[in-house]
Parts: sequence; C-alpha cells; structure tokens
Amino acid sequence: MLKNLSKELADAEAAGRTPKDVVGQDITAFAASRARVHRPLPYRLLRMAATVSFVLGVVLLLGHLLRWSTVLPVLPSRIAFYAAVAAVTVAWELRRGSLGIRKGWLLAFVVGLPVMVITDRLAGDQPLFDLPLWGTLVLLLPGLPYAVVDARAKRTEKAAQTVT
Repeated sequence: MLKNLSKELADAEAAGRTPKDVVGQDITAFAASRARVHRPLPYRLLRMAATVSFVLGVVLLLGHLLRWSTVLPVLPSRIAFYAAVAAVTVAWELRRGSLGIRKGWLLAFVVGLPVMVITDRLAGDQPLFDLPLWGTLVLLLPGLPYAVVDARAKRTEKAAQTVT
C-alpha cells in the first residue's frame, strides 16, 4: 500500500498537483477507503456474499409487504433475475475492489431483465415453491452487521464533514 500511495503522490506531483489533491481534506476517510480497497480477497468475498444476501432479503421483504402476505411464491424467472443481478454485481464489485450501489447495479439490471424474460418464456410462470416470511428474514441476517457498521460509518463521516 505504501508503494502504491508513494507512486500516486509522485505522479500527482509530476502532474503539478499537491498531495492534498490526492488525499483530500479528510486524511482519516482517505485512509479508511484505501484500507477497504486493499482488504484480502477472502474478506471481500465474505462481505460481498453477506451483502448480496442482505439485498436479496430486502427485495423479498418488499415483495412480502407489497403482497401483504407471509408467503411469497418463488418463480423460475425471479430466481434467474436475482442470480443474474447477483453475479453481475459480485463480478463488478470484486473487479472494482469496493462495495456500494453504483454503476454495477444499473449494469446488473440491464443484464437481469432479459434473463428474467427469457426464463419466463422457457420455464413458464408456475411457482417452484412458496417462501415463508421467516425464510426472507434469515436472508437478512448475514448482512445485517455490515449494514449497521456502514450506516454508522456514514453518519460519523457526515458529522465530521459538518464540523469542518
């Protein structure tokens, strides 16, 4: 990490920029973002799996709420859509080395929607099984600690920005 940062600062200096242009106003936030990017791959994979599970749980929970039901029918087209969105999101985020909802989600939906339509045409619209509400809540559990930590970090970062 030190070599990469030194190279970036040297490149910035050669381009006529100051180190503050590279690092920004908040050195702590810069260091935290660099540490997140350079975490080991197994840790990033675990976090990504928990995040995907959490997002899927939130989407399914919304389905329960919209239907106002404790049981949600699971269709082949929905499974294909969620699998395509998850695969594209994971590939995009692992390539970038960070987490977050950005361009990767748009790309995932652009890929996921045609996959859902094709699967609906090929497999039909009969439900494979019914997912109870407790199953959806179980999907939320792995990502819940990460969501809480991220929310606290954003709140702390926002508070630090308002102070300066």
